Amino acid sequence: MSARPRIAVIGHVQHVTIGRVPALPERGAIVHLAETRWIPGGGGGVAFFQLARGPGEILLYTALGSDTAGDTVRERIEATGARIYAVRRPGPHARDVTMLTPDGERTIVVVDEPLHPRHDDALPWEALATCDAVFYTAYDPELIRRARAARVLVVTARRAESLARAGVEADVVVGSGLDPREAGRRADYPVPPRVLVMTEGARGGRIETARGTTHFAAPRLAAPAVGSYGAGDTFAAALTWYTATGLAPEDACARAAAHAAAVLRGAEPLACQARLAAP
Repeated sequence: MSARPRIAVIGHVQHVTIGRVPALPERGAIVHLAETRWIPGGGGGVAFFQLARGPGEILLYTALGSDTAGDTVRERIEATGARIYAVRRPGPHARDVTMLTPDGERTIVVVDEPLHPRHDDALPWEALATCDAVFYTAYDPELIRRARAARVLVVTARRAESLARAGVEADVVVGSGLDPREAGRRADYPVPPRVLVMTEGARGGRIETARGTTHFAAPRLAAPAVGSYGAGDTFAAALTWYTATGLAPEDACARAAAHAAAVLRGAEPLACQARLAAP
């Protein structure tokens, strides 16, 4: 591994509006967002910005809509100085509306279909073979096969179906054990990942390998959580980084949990993400 690890993110970057609500709306109600702000978020976006807060060389493969939302997202991601490989799609860029309740929990409304890159897009996919790690949160199974050329492949559990169709072994699959769409065991995968990590909120999480299952703790918070949006994707990005730099799963998860906890301190995750440590 080089002194400056090269890590790629493959997936969507949403135009996300975040605001506070006193409570989630009941049927037929009208809710007003307060303290609104927008960020380039989503699973790929939050992970990308966390990885960009470190000494690595970061590549982003994504797709953007042809409207103003797509333009503004592109402007923000390019401002990081990372290598951006983005294909433009005709039509609107997907937007999210995220409601934060007083307990810090988030509820997300997705407007339009998230845009992901595909293997037939004219992007420099050959660069993946030069990467120390790839974090994958797109849909195309062929892209997973190409991403497998990297030294380390980390796949979000949200893409378990695509990973199964790809038929390759991921080094790490990471997801939330509290989310029915992501929760699972290594045995659920036709080709089990080397490491399966399931976060469990304030309880930390579990790490499953062929040798068995261990657990890691969550950091103690000095104050109640302000907002939980982006904590899981921040954890996944930090886990990718620390795995790529050579840490064992238990150590990588412990460090990644600290990055997830940092996000809980504010409503906007990108403003709270902590810098990644050098290898």
